[in-house]
Amino acid sequence: MYLIGERINGMFDDIKKAVQEKDETVIKRWVEEQVKEGADALDVNAGPSSDKPMEAMEWLVTTVRKHTDITLAIDTTKTDVMERGLELAGVGKGIINSANGEPQKLAKLLELAKKYRAKVIGLTMNEKGIPKDASQRVEIAAQIITSAADAGIPSDDLFIDAVILPANVAQEHAVEVLETISQIKMLCDPPCRAVLGLSNVSQKCNNRPLINKVYLVMAIARGLDAAIVDVCDRDLVDSAITAELLLNKQIYCDNYCEAYRKK
Repeated sequence: MYLIGERINGMFDDIKKAVQEKDETVIKRWVEEQVKEGADALDVNAGPSSDKPMEAMEWLVTTVRKHTDITLAIDTTKTDVMERGLELAGVGKGIINSANGEPQKLAKLLELAKKYRAKVIGLTMNEKGIPKDASQRVEIAAQIITSAADAGIPSDDLFIDAVILPANVAQEHAVEVLETISQIKMLCDPPCRAVLGLSNVSQKCNNRPLINKVYLVMAIARGLDAAIVDVCDRDLVDSAITAELLLNKQIYCDNYCEAYRKK
């Protein structure tokens, strides 16, 4: 399971304040904690913390880079800010979070992926919004995969996000997302990777940790390869490790959770 730490995001009050005040201490703490807990990459999103998004992204990525050299998922909707984030993250050390199926925007972001040798998260949505059923999500995924191939992006550098919505407002989407994950694995060879922004499924729900944990295990059983998650939630991560063990993706040992983290 490829784990992308979600915590350096301006939607969180402490990160928003840290970006506004340029407080490196808060960012350093979250970098170190997430890396310690086994993050393979870190999401970096300045969010609504500043009316100068370019300046905010530059400071945030530069600050994160002082404390880790792992892959950074640059999370922004602005193409120019995305490019600057990828540049500061380093060639071959970035993920575009994210592109969708809207052709013109997708083409621009794939150009950046090629230029900076970045991986790409492709959302199964377009200018019409998020489809309700799996078949339309898979259709958009196929379009993204085709466009990426035409742009010279290897399929194993492509993550497809089936876009989970909160269970309290779109409960019927949860099963469609699981079906989408199953189907996108068959769209190319080698297959692209399936990813989810997991915390969205429980947004503004009661029992958020429980919903996240159960849905993550269900998605892994359908072929999920990666997730943007709270890597500091050890129960959540242990559930993912155990799910992969029971799917015969990891070798059993009595302390398999700690063995996986040390790996």
